[in-house]
Amino acid sequence: MMGEMELDFERCYQATRSRDPRFDGWFIVGVRTTGIYCRPSCPSPVCPKPANVTFYRTAAAAQLAGLRACKRCRPDAVPGSPEWNTRADVVGRAMRLIADGVVDREGVPGLARKLAVSVRHLHRLLVEAVGAPPLALARSQRAYQARLLVETTGMPFGEVAFAAGFSSIRQFNDTLREIFGATPSQLRAAARRRDDRHPGGGLTLRLVVRQPYDPYGVVGWLAARALPGIEEYANGTYRRALRLPGGPGTVTLRPAPAHVQATFRLATVADLGAAVARCRRLLDLDADPGSYLPVLAADPALAPLTKAVPGLRLPGTVDGAETALRIVLGSHAASLVAALADPLPSPDGGLTHTFPDPAAIAAADDLALPEARASAVREMAQLLATGQLRLDEGADRVAVRRSLLAIPGLGPAQIDDLMLHALGDPDAFPAAGGELQTAARAYGLPADTAGLARHADRWRPWRGYGAHLLWRTPSTSFLQDHPQVLRRRVVGLVGDRQPP
Repeated sequence: MMGEMELDFERCYQATRSRDPRFDGWFIVGVRTTGIYCRPSCPSPVCPKPANVTFYRTAAAAQLAGLRACKRCRPDAVPGSPEWNTRADVVGRAMRLIADGVVDREGVPGLARKLAVSVRHLHRLLVEAVGAPPLALARSQRAYQARLLVETTGMPFGEVAFAAGFSSIRQFNDTLREIFGATPSQLRAAARRRDDRHPGGGLTLRLVVRQPYDPYGVVGWLAARALPGIEEYANGTYRRALRLPGGPGTVTLRPAPAHVQATFRLATVADLGAAVARCRRLLDLDADPGSYLPVLAADPALAPLTKAVPGLRLPGTVDGAETALRIVLGSHAASLVAALADPLPSPDGGLTHTFPDPAAIAAADDLALPEARASAVREMAQLLATGQLRLDEGADRVAVRRSLLAIPGLGPAQIDDLMLHALGDPDAFPAAGGELQTAARAYGLPADTAGLARHADRWRPWRGYGAHLLWRTPSTSFLQDHPQVLRRRVVGLVGDRQPP
């Protein structure tokens, strides 16, 4: 919808005047006369005069300017900018790592090391790009996590402060009062009127979604590939085990039209921020269909499909290493999980294990795989275990692709599939994949690797979304296995047309 780092005043002001929710998360509206910052769709009956408005890239930048969050529109409770999930540069990688809590766990020097830049250079890049340095961005993230815990749990405030990463209860109190204009007690009292805690226990939150949103495609993709013990799907609800910095946990995700209800069971509440960030990436909740669907709709072959699925999303990952190894393992993933998976300290229903650690896979005597595949899996696991290959939120996509190409036995379709789903590269396109070629043939597109790749060039830089639009059609395996979930959303909207 908006180009990278583009903050045209007139365009932003028109979006603010029209209270257009499509721009929520893309920028922040600061109002100097009231001392507050808002989302563009703030329902305040009075639109501020242009002379009194400043637009910011992030809430942290508005906070640095001395503004506090609007109590009416709660700008902290909107989807984040989709830019940070798609950009491959240092700024985008840094924003993903900050959201995952790296600054709280390792400090700014640790963040800089992961990005292979100096602290000074990183500071300069972020201030120029988003208007705030790493510590301010982490502070804003910390305040948001603290508010979540204050409003959705009965934890003592001292424990909340520690869990959210504050060094003292005083710093916690001062930060929440400064940013939200309310004390922790006031925030908790107001939240009791809209308590979303699930009676079954755990910590339940509503993950806000950028509209339009089609949860069926993402949940369907995950359900069709669920590994027993690691994941399970039933009655529209997807559950899985998580490997988090503080220990293993689980999450239950229940899609709804305007949000996704997430119930977390964590080893430590300090992992809440990382767990939320990873689930948002898994479900692609911050994506902006207004950016990629018009590009795909310009292709006559895809135009009817974009109308059928206006909320198309790209399934992501909660653990890049796990996703990568599963792609290479293919149908053998379940047997490897049965042999090497790490048991959860407390099983949660059908969730009993976390995916095997790469070090355990690399050290296994017998992977019970064909020789070529076993060699590729073992080499990838060894690279992941030693840190020579990083597939976390701050991974360098160019360096990752170079490393993958050097692993014997990895084919082009596997590499592109990995780039698409483990790293969230929106332009990765597994043209050599058999399932994608089958879907392409069903809609009159070239079904050979070279021809499909040439045709998909017109979808750049969103070829990955184009691939999922085809995978999301009735020709794909998930519809055959779960017609009750998807057929009503695709076949019913496209009409009676069936693939040949």
